[in-house]
Amino acid sequence: MVSALTDTLEADHRALVEGCGMVDRSERGKLALSGAGALEFLNGQVTNELSGLRAGEGRYAAFLTHKGKMLGDLRILGVGADGNSPATADPAESPAELLLDTERVALQALFDMIRRFKVGYDVELHKRTLERGLLSLIGPHATGVAGAEALADAEHANAGVQIDGVAALAVRTDVGIDLVCAAADTDELTAALLARGATQVSEQAAECVRIERGRPRFGMDLDDTVIPQEAGLNERAVSFTKGCYVGQETVARLHYKGRPNRHLRGLRLSAPAAPGDELMLGERSVGRLGSVALSPRLGPIALALLRREAEPGSVVGVGASSANGEHGASAKVLALPFPAR
Repeated sequence: MVSALTDTLEADHRALVEGCGMVDRSERGKLALSGAGALEFLNGQVTNELSGLRAGEGRYAAFLTHKGKMLGDLRILGVGADGNSPATADPAESPAELLLDTERVALQALFDMIRRFKVGYDVELHKRTLERGLLSLIGPHATGVAGAEALADAEHANAGVQIDGVAALAVRTDVGIDLVCAAADTDELTAALLARGATQVSEQAAECVRIERGRPRFGMDLDDTVIPQEAGLNERAVSFTKGCYVGQETVARLHYKGRPNRHLRGLRLSAPAAPGDELMLGERSVGRLGSVALSPRLGPIALALLRREAEPGSVVGVGASSANGEHGASAKVLALPFPAR
């Protein structure tokens, strides 16, 4: 049984890094904003610059407490009024709608933030979680399987596509293409993509690829104690030239004048371990395991927010220690992303 599971994981991992793996992520939280004030409003709430966002473009950002701690992260897509961006969209056009895609665990906080602060703006909030399916294509052949060769190469670029008669919004990701469709069309779209050469893979395998690439996930690696810089998100998610947004003072002060107490690191484990296991450097606790995976090429690996004294190259103990002070496993601390070999 163990051998069969290992073989399946290896095959799925190979599809994700050499071909085109497919994962159904329809459970992710999805909202939409429309109205003339949508961009101005959201720009004052999130960490990245949205002014000038055009139809067919997108941004990755975080939304924070007033003290700069993360309430969640999200992808913001400038799309057409029907939730799709026409393949021939005029790049000078402002988006008719903003599609917001977030972890399900952060959905309520995002919804509450919008409801609370949109007063006075020309903004309408729409629920999309149950109305839209989301299929992720991961791997070097994803663009061809999705028929999205004409899609701009920038991450979060998006355009409407037709896949064997099914309408979808194709979104460029760092590892492939996401396809957003009407929820009722998800099964039909899945069948069409399988017929085009996609391989349905496990969430476990997709998580392994994410961890190998060093991409943290809110609710697993990040929570409401984390400032974006600690998680290495400044380059991807934070603008230091935009106007004010909630939590900006803390984020800017840490960036320009401070040193974060913690850093997101990779761990190569000597044996499998569980999320939440304590990490010890000598007799001092330096963090806890976040996401964990069994990589076909690297063995047991994990992500963790570690205190800065646990530098790359350090070895930390994993889990509770025994009476003689030994831990159940150890882990070598690595800078991210994980090495190719």
